[in-house]
Amino acid sequence: MIYTTPSEWRAAAGKRVLLFGMSGLGKTHASTLLRQTGSWFHYSIDYRIGTRYMGEHIADNFKREAMKVPFLRDLLMTDSVSIASNITFDNLSPLSTYLGKPGDPAKGGLPIAEYRTRQEQHTRAEESALLDSTHFIRRAHEIYGYPNFICDSGGSICEVVNPDDPDDRVMRELSAHLLLVWIKGSEAHTDELIRRFDRAPKPMCYQPQFLTACWTAYLSEKGVAESKVDPDDFIRWTYARALAHRQPRYAAMAKWGVTVRAEDVSALRDEAGFTDLIADALAKRGAGA
Repeated sequence: MIYTTPSEWRAAAGKRVLLFGMSGLGKTHASTLLRQTGSWFHYSIDYRIGTRYMGEHIADNFKREAMKVPFLRDLLMTDSVSIASNITFDNLSPLSTYLGKPGDPAKGGLPIAEYRTRQEQHTRAEESALLDSTHFIRRAHEIYGYPNFICDSGGSICEVVNPDDPDDRVMRELSAHLLLVWIKGSEAHTDELIRRFDRAPKPMCYQPQFLTACWTAYLSEKGVAESKVDPDDFIRWTYARALAHRQPRYAAMAKWGVTVRAEDVSALRDEAGFTDLIADALAKRGAGA
């Protein structure tokens, strides 16, 4: 770890942190709070994925749909209009829409083979975006003069690293330059995330082995053909299993850094509170807590 004691952390002229954990537990809340102080560079992994690594895939998907409309097709063929996504830190819908959901095309689903292809694209993009953190740490300081750096990682970070491998390329690179901080939720948080997801299901990124196991089990349990799967029902069915699958992976990642509670992150109101929260986490780790 780049900081091992509270005093090292507090004395650091340039603080560098990566937040990870389930979506909805406060990563972006904390990152936005720090960004607004004017002294922290906010690096969003999902934003980097959607703009640098998946932007062309997303735009091409828009164009495929537009080409189905004669009026828009004529305009596109004559370069009379341009189509692009408008991803922001607060609106990652173009990326989610591109990832899609597997199942019945009549219900907005993708063939499972296409869904796997898009999942693989996202995995490669996420690995690259995570490895870009080092470049952005240097860029943020040299170009913009930011002393501090916060990396707001996606919920699927645990799907693209192997925290049990001490030689994992991504984990080694991240831990060499950033303090890894797990925002750990409680069972109550998990229940609320499941309820929230059930109301408004959205695309997820999964490990290939996990996706195959869930897809096979779903088809067997529901007794449906691949082309007749209800896309929303499948991702709802999979979501709780995905959270359970990710929890031990997050815990293994936390061994490379420190852990904080989601309720403490949601209570943050200023930079001083964040500094104290990380110092307390380092003290607990040092005490073996």
